[in-house]
Amino acid sequence: MESDYAEENLSTEQPPPRQEARLSRTHGHQERPRSAETPQGEGPQAPDRSSLLSLSSPKDARLRKRAEFLRVYDQGVRFEGRYMTVFIVPAARGKHRAGITATKKAIGNAVMRNRAKRLLRECFRLSRPQLDEIGTKFDWVLNGRRSLLRASIHEPLAEFRAIAARVQRGEDKLPQRAPQPSNVRRKA
Repeated sequence: MESDYAEENLSTEQPPPRQEARLSRTHGHQERPRSAETPQGEGPQAPDRSSLLSLSSPKDARLRKRAEFLRVYDQGVRFEGRYMTVFIVPAARGKHRAGITATKKAIGNAVMRNRAKRLLRECFRLSRPQLDEIGTKFDWVLNGRRSLLRASIHEPLAEFRAIAARVQRGEDKLPQRAPQPSNVRRKA
């Protein structure tokens, strides 16, 4: 049994064509370029590698081994702040070196820890001229705190510079030479 619904309810007549359905212009749409490419001189540009490399610190300016971090924790002086805890010990080498930590317990997941480490690294990098004014060179370990995540770069940077100024003022009270490494932590 076939239905006559379509014949009864749907029109088979086509509407008349619209005369001005499209506007034909010789220049097309004026607000957007015709090609998918952006015009020359606009849009994002590739970063210059040499400028990016100047922002990173060389390997010899970083604490990288667990033993180096443990030495700073065991023998260093501690400075507490709202955004970070800083440990320093006189450097065995003739330059300031930094170690950055952000623990899962203190900060949170990997995304948050990476942001905290980037902020701390940037604080150290931006404070390099002030650190160079300190006579004694130190190994620094910067531990991030959760409050660091809610701050822009300005507050932690000001706090780190204040800690560096305290180090510079109290430099005579801090040990001047790097302590000899202790072999207490040997594995049996």
